[in-house]
Amino acid sequence: MNGADSASGATAIASRDNARRLLPWLVALAFFMESLDTTILNTAVPTIAQALGVVPLSMKSVLSSYTLSLAVFIPISGWVADRFGTRVVFSSAIGLFTLGSFLCGISNNIHLLVACRILQGCGGAMMVPVGRLTLVRTFSKSELIRAMTFVAIPGLVGPMLGHSSVV
Repeated sequence: MNGADSASGATAIASRDNARRLLPWLVALAFFMESLDTTILNTAVPTIAQALGVVPLSMKSVLSSYTLSLAVFIPISGWVADRFGTRVVFSSAIGLFTLGSFLCGISNNIHLLVACRILQGCGGAMMVPVGRLTLVRTFSKSELIRAMTFVAIPGLVGPMLGHSSVV
């Protein structure tokens, strides 16, 4: 083995260690965003309804569309991750969630907002289960409980912040 091979091996090990350090933070952030988004809209209903020119009661579809899309897409997330790879699916889920969030922010009617919330929910449904699956595949059993606990805490805080947000 020459010096170049050992240097590239050391770089690969360092890169893998960095990924293992960053992965729990990334999954925790994804879990936080997904759980925050489940509740944050509740406090903003009157303001959003006024901005869209609809009565607040008609916002029920906006509220339920995200949760419903989570319920529909979470069960298939494991199959999708096995089919296309956890890294690809997790990255795509974050991108889809972010795109859905952006589109929700620029929606100018209630129907478009519902469609964007469904898109956002599809991304959110893939983020958390696939992120956890990535943790299971990355960490040994002795490290897994600590990593899962670290990831769970932001997910528990998200709904509390969502209810207390002021728009």
